[in-house]
Amino acid sequence: MLKVLVVDDSPTEAKFVQTILEAQGYEVILAASGDKGIKMAKEEKPDVILMDVVMPNMSGFQATRKLTKDPETGRIPVIMLTTKSQVSDKAWAKRNGAADYLVKPPTKDELIQTINAVLSA
Repeated sequence: MLKVLVVDDSPTEAKFVQTILEAQGYEVILAASGDKGIKMAKEEKPDVILMDVVMPNMSGFQATRKLTKDPETGRIPVIMLTTKSQVSDKAWAKRNGAADYLVKPPTKDELIQTINAVLSA
């Protein structure tokens, strides 16, 4: 069973993604901030991380940069999952180490296909 860490400060958004993924047989763990996401990634060693961008204290870009540069978590692909849809946001996500980028709310197919694509890369 694949383990997915969802890092999002919105309980509604996190639950939406969790429901989709659990229905597909994924194990889902949640973190409500970038700091907690980094801590959970180190403890739980998920197969993939879904990261919101706009969060208090530490943005998803900052958390992704820390995760991808850390030898302990650097192998875990991070998919940005955010309402920010500008081309510049997508470019910035890639520069900070994100494996892919989805705009909220994703469809079930978009979400599953993106996760599968980054895991098989």
